[in-house]
Amino acid sequence: MTTERDNSAGSSNADTTRGSKARHALSQFLNSPFAGMSPWILMALLTGPGRFEEAAASAFALSLLLVIGTHKRGTSIKLLEVFDVVYFGVMALLALFASQGVIEWLEKWGGEMTNIALVAFALGSILIRQPFTLQYAKEDTPEEFWDSPLFLRINYVITWAWVIGFGVGAVSGAYGDAVLDDANNFWTGWIIQIGGLIFAISFTEFYPDYASYRAAVRGGWLSDDDKPTSVLHVFDWVPMYVLAIGIAGLVTDSLNTTAGIVLIVVGIVAINIYRKVTAAMDQRLAQTAPPRPSSPPPPPDSASN
Repeated sequence: MTTERDNSAGSSNADTTRGSKARHALSQFLNSPFAGMSPWILMALLTGPGRFEEAAASAFALSLLLVIGTHKRGTSIKLLEVFDVVYFGVMALLALFASQGVIEWLEKWGGEMTNIALVAFALGSILIRQPFTLQYAKEDTPEEFWDSPLFLRINYVITWAWVIGFGVGAVSGAYGDAVLDDANNFWTGWIIQIGGLIFAISFTEFYPDYASYRAAVRGGWLSDDDKPTSVLHVFDWVPMYVLAIGIAGLVTDSLNTTAGIVLIVVGIVAINIYRKVTAAMDQRLAQTAPPRPSSPPPPPDSASN
């Protein structure tokens, strides 16, 4: 009986731990810009000939769920989430009441409209001095740092990275739609656009620590926890992405066998080479880093997201 109780208690503790980890992962996701991006990704995945209504309705429903989830958790509703609801609400209304001709136009140009809308949103948030990443960064940053120049600068720069990422998608999509007359083109409709988003995500992960370290060097308050990092890490994802392009091209028959295999081989080789190069650069930066002061003063504006 004791063994059974012990096993039951162990199983209960394991379930509790898994549940706690799942809640933490969900919280981290909802506190990041990626949550606000998920309806746009869903729209892109579902949109296609004869599927605009389903895509718009699904994206709108997900937008509402995100807003409700944010409210239930007691955190602030983000500007991007509001924009999601408004934009996809309009798309859902068009799907319900627009003529067949309008629906067909949206099926062709809807992806490009979303790209342009995202560029306008990100750029607009900068123009009104409220970069949209700022609200997400505040969720993980003590309030005393919210007005610090470094914290604000980091979020302006990161938001500009998203403008670039969205802009790459908009230009690529426009070329595919207007020039190639193929909204679902492997390169312009998927690879280049996804690459732009991955760049923005990678930069978002990389830049706060990089900027904080540079500020610490300039301010003379380096600590043992501050490590120099090469800017090459912004592009850590590229070799793996090349590998993924080769695999995706073969699976979808978008590339011939030779091109697909070449990309796969190049990706595999590049992963190892790039890892060694970035490690060497990090080591070199560490060796040439300025000495740490024995008693560094507390950084006045070292907060990052």
